[in-house]
Amino acid sequence: QVQLVESGGGSVQAGGSRLLSCVASGSFVRIYSMAWYRQAPGKQRELVAQTTSGTPTYADSTKDRFTISRDNNKNIIYLRMSSLKPEDTAVYYCNADVLVTDLYRTYYWGQGTQVTVSS
Repeated sequence: QVQLVESGGGSVQAGGSRLLSCVASGSFVRIYSMAWYRQAPGKQRELVAQTTSGTPTYADSTKDRFTISRDNNKNIIYLRMSSLKPEDTAVYYCNADVLVTDLYRTYYWGQGTQVTVSS
């Protein structure tokens, strides 16, 4: 069992910055990758950024403004958001690709954190 807990959401003015964090805890063998998704009202959930053993990847709309990072323990990721726009308003979700046991690999989701960008 794995738990993902996001934090750092809130309200920010357009052009401002915000730092999100996601902590993974519980019982597992390995986390292959972690990612940030977001879902705006009336829209489908979309990938924002992902980090693996390779280079990070970003959505085209965020790659020049957002930065994903992971600490040395590989159980926490951050999303630094800069130059925020009203269209960035969404619930941001943490996702992890987890090897729970030697025979079972699955994805886990956090509960989400609301980010609201005002003009």
